[in-house]
Amino acid sequence: MLGSQPRHFISFRQTEDRMPWYKKLHWQIIIGLVLGLLYGVLAAAQGWGQFTSDWIAPFGQIFFRLLLLIAVPLVLASLITGVASLSDLKKLSRIGGKTIAIYIGTTVIALIIGLVLVNVLNPGGSVPEEMREKLQMTFADQAEAGLENAAASAERGPLQPIVDMIPNNFFEAARSNRNMLQVVFFAIFAGIGLLMIPKDKAKPLLEFFDSLNDLIIKLVEIIMIFAPIGVFGLLADTITSIAGDDLGQILELLGALGFYAIVVILGLAIHMTLTYGSMMKFLTPRKISDFWKALGPAQLVAFSTSSSGATLPITMERCENNLGVSEEVSSFVLPLGATINMDGTALYQAVAAVFIAQTIGMELDLTAQITIVFTAVLASIGTAAVPGAGIIMLVIILEAVGVPIAGIALILGVDRILDMCRTVTNVTGDATVATVVAASEGQLRDIPA
Repeated sequence: MLGSQPRHFISFRQTEDRMPWYKKLHWQIIIGLVLGLLYGVLAAAQGWGQFTSDWIAPFGQIFFRLLLLIAVPLVLASLITGVASLSDLKKLSRIGGKTIAIYIGTTVIALIIGLVLVNVLNPGGSVPEEMREKLQMTFADQAEAGLENAAASAERGPLQPIVDMIPNNFFEAARSNRNMLQVVFFAIFAGIGLLMIPKDKAKPLLEFFDSLNDLIIKLVEIIMIFAPIGVFGLLADTITSIAGDDLGQILELLGALGFYAIVVILGLAIHMTLTYGSMMKFLTPRKISDFWKALGPAQLVAFSTSSSGATLPITMERCENNLGVSEEVSSFVLPLGATINMDGTALYQAVAAVFIAQTIGMELDLTAQITIVFTAVLASIGTAAVPGAGIIMLVIILEAVGVPIAGIALILGVDRILDMCRTVTNVTGDATVATVVAASEGQLRDIPA
């Protein structure tokens, strides 16, 4: 398997390369995104919210559900075959150590970028008093729901996240994509077990999971045929859900929180361009332009679904097919990244925490902001398997630095838009680390021009 070309991707890539530009997947998805955006704006302006919800949004929901449908079996099959294909436990420890160290390192860098930008640009100073009060009233119910989940999480002991990572019933864990970290644990555990038993005993199970992996990849190719329609439906529904039947509502939100949103998006762009770009340039033989081109469809799906887990099948397909990452590395690094690597989310949390403090006129000194870095790194890993992890992470950070947690109501109006952007960063980070680890292990294939 090592160094070989994944047989289930070759014909698809060569066929795609021979297509005219308007038939290539990433261009079709871009067209779907643009049309979905335009339709969403028109629908909000014309009061077509109910029609969109009834007749347009279901196509996006079907596409999203199809991706989630194959996420658990993909993680299970790819991780078990990936771990079991390693020659020994030392190799697993080496690859795992590299992966986790790089994931934590890039998260720290993302947090520093976010804190520098929010302190220099001070977006909290641009929110008028009356708008601040209106935002707190409008999103008070949503904030309260998030606080209830966070309160339940706060009652757990310090080692409870480790306990939660281990399922007491695998089939129960596999019922929900929210329990993906438990599925990852079982798959790694099972893969280690297969490494330790005689090869003739392990062979039937390995052949089964290898065949299941090939099946899932073929299903990914089928699902992606419908991606442009699904992306259109998802984006149209997002616009009308935020704006309702009043386009002025979303314009008012953007007017009040636009500077804050720009700071978050700018931070995400800097992190992807400088951090990931530097890693690609200095730690791999891949050209940066080739990396962006190869990962484009996965980034577009991440943007429209706001889910790293749902995007995982496409991320794996693009990394193996278009970036040359071996199945051994991608099947370990990418599922792990989809559950614990949250660079975009961590950067967003840092900016949000300081923005809330700025808005209410509270100063955060250097010690408090260092606390944000350490708390966000730990929270991004420790709360990965908990429902509502984003709000819980932010509540933990706010409490750590003494900022009133009710302030989360200030940012919920644009949270959906920023969630789409930070998911793109998370997925890009996963692919970057997979490519770096593959290059360091000599498992990065040459890709034909």
